Amino acid sequence: MSYIPKPKITHPKLPRNKLGLTERDYEGSVSTLCAGCGHDSITAAIIQAVFELDIEPHRLGKMSGIGCSSKTPAYFVSQSHGFNSVHGRMASVTTGANAANKDLIYLGVSGDGDSLSIGMGQFAHVIRRNLHMCYIIENNGVYGLTKGQFSASADVGTKAKKGEANRHMPIDPVSTAIGLGATYIARGFSGDKEQLVPLLKGALMHRGFALVDVISPCVTFNDHEGSTKSYSHTRRHYHHVVDSDFVPPAEEIKARYAAGEAMPIKLHDGSKIVFRKADLDYDPTSRAAAFSYLRDSIRAGEIITGLLYIDEESQDMHGLSGTVDEPLARLDYDRLNPGAAALTKLMARYR
Repeated sequence: MSYIPKPKITHPKLPRNKLGLTERDYEGSVSTLCAGCGHDSITAAIIQAVFELDIEPHRLGKMSGIGCSSKTPAYFVSQSHGFNSVHGRMASVTTGANAANKDLIYLGVSGDGDSLSIGMGQFAHVIRRNLHMCYIIENNGVYGLTKGQFSASADVGTKAKKGEANRHMPIDPVSTAIGLGATYIARGFSGDKEQLVPLLKGALMHRGFALVDVISPCVTFNDHEGSTKSYSHTRRHYHHVVDSDFVPPAEEIKARYAAGEAMPIKLHDGSKIVFRKADLDYDPTSRAAAFSYLRDSIRAGEIITGLLYIDEESQDMHGLSGTVDEPLARLDYDRLNPGAAALTKLMARYR
């Protein structure tokens, strides 16, 4: 992963938040993702969200695994804490970090491959523990770093760049999270920043596990007719001289549509994907109703966006575990060590 620092130039009239910081203060390195990638729009939405929430950069813990999505934490809030873990293990590493220091605001960025394939077990258990974190899935339906194979979220019938159709049923992270007991569930579209920023702000402030599944098409490997998660230019715009994967700059697709309205988004390759925002009278506090609503939308070929479910009454991992108020990382040795007598009593329970 390469890091290209951005020049520290700030216009004197840029708006400042309550901390006296501008949005430029929440930026990171220059993105090395493909030009036109929706992941960069998600990065911009994250920057706006943490800026508007007046989050002190040093209080943010950025976590990631492996994949195109897991590169993005390098591109926002450079003055924060961060950990780039191994493939599929972001959830467990975040659990350990949160157990040691619950005062940080944890924001994990993962992908559909990182979360729903090798990391599926990790994903399930971080939800079960109701870990206090914002978990973003940058969902494009393919493995971008390994040349565009289908991921676990690829729809049945969608075609890969080389023409083969996917036959396996997809894992829907939102429906899965509802079934596993997540306490904040939302879905957004990388091209709709107006909706995505509030969803991220709500997730960052939610006490417990907050999932934000963001449809973020791959401009390199889903840029062909027959894909169900694409908005890139087609290969016919290339002058093919060598077998390479150069991606020319592409204009990102953006959309605005009202609550309760279905919006067909025309992609660069001519195909369409249909989004529908949840109705204004939709009740996000019923887990059963949310699951039913999502299943109906899948059968209709629509992708529902917005806040889909929230439970504000549940306890997070520390509340369930009964940990002390002070973060464990700040406790000195004498307070962490229960002493020989206490350890002997504890061990006697297992004999």
